[in-house]
Amino acid sequence: MKEILQTNLGRKPDYSGKVRDIYELGDKLLIIATDRLSAYDHILPNGIPGRGVILTEMSQFWFDKMAQLVPNHLITTSVDEFPEELKQYRDQLEGRTMLCRKADRIDIECVARGYLAGSGWKEYTKTGEVCGIALPAGLSESDRLPETIFTPATKAEQGEHDENISIERAGEIIGEELAHRLKDLTLEIYSTAAEFARTKGVIIADTKFEFGFIDGELCLIDEILSPDSSRFWDVNDYEPGRSQASFDKQFVRDWLAGSGFSGEGTPPRLPQDVIEGTIERYLEIKKRLMG
Repeated sequence: MKEILQTNLGRKPDYSGKVRDIYELGDKLLIIATDRLSAYDHILPNGIPGRGVILTEMSQFWFDKMAQLVPNHLITTSVDEFPEELKQYRDQLEGRTMLCRKADRIDIECVARGYLAGSGWKEYTKTGEVCGIALPAGLSESDRLPETIFTPATKAEQGEHDENISIERAGEIIGEELAHRLKDLTLEIYSTAAEFARTKGVIIADTKFEFGFIDGELCLIDEILSPDSSRFWDVNDYEPGRSQASFDKQFVRDWLAGSGFSGEGTPPRLPQDVIEGTIERYLEIKKRLMG
């Protein structure tokens, strides 16, 4: 599959993030998942061909599955249903693009953690807490938590780190009532997804959601339960007390760390075996969850 790192639809994107190019279309947005890959808050020199297609397919799958719990911003992923003037760019859009309703984004990332991993594990080893939530003593890396916790984060600009915050701090930023509403909804979506994934032999260790208001209605936006926003583990390989092999870009992070890059300076190009190993993991989790 052809690698797409940049798009141009007769003009440059109105916004380019670490992965997505976004075009303003009046009251709608065109969100294109490129094959760019970021790690340690840096966009890597080369990408993963076809990665953006998998991210889009999985987001659509989960948006459809969660529609009974919460509305979302997705209108269609079919280029045939896009505005006529965009169809000439089908080679850039096919399979990797969402036409969405424009939302007033809530500038808080909503993170659900069912297991102790990643930045949560690092924080726990230092303080015994995660985002101000005290956890039982003696937990090991990758342990299942007694109950799923909500750990919001601020949204950082590109090149900067998101900051884990307490729900109290989130309430100061967006209002206490909305913060608790987001907590309840985040945990409900996570619980529903995790229960479904278990039937497919997959553990969703943690995930993050973004929300916004569309015509006054709270909606899911951005992406949902993709390998970029979630930590997926194999049920049969799961063993607490160590880091877990995961179906996401942790494979790339591990290679970068082994090569000596941890966020400082210019990231190295990914070798072909790492590219192939990454896409294999993305394809495997898509197959397991979507069939």
